[in-house]
Amino acid sequence: MKGEGGWGWAFLIFAILFELSGTISMKMSQGFEKLWPSVAMFVCYGISFTALNFALNSFKVSIAYAIWSGAGMVLITLAGAVFFSERLTPAALLWIAVIVAGVVGLNISVKTH
Repeated sequence: MKGEGGWGWAFLIFAILFELSGTISMKMSQGFEKLWPSVAMFVCYGISFTALNFALNSFKVSIAYAIWSGAGMVLITLAGAVFFSERLTPAALLWIAVIVAGVVGLNISVKTH
């Protein structure tokens, strides 16, 4: 493993952004009823997984996946509130904080062992 370099971070951020785009497209596809959002969903997820695969050259799989999935969950929750008028309850905000704490904690625990 090469270590956490700039390209690894670039690929991981790229993967997160395309995962977010894919999930937004999934919502917009209305259960595959709308063609172009459905196509966009598959394309975005394909790009996301490809970028995540390249990011794994620089990160341990546990760290890369935790960051990718955790950031994706947080961002899609915020996007749901902004773009789809989904309600953000105090409980939802608490659980988002727990997800962030879990990703940070995993990062710290891997670096100290």
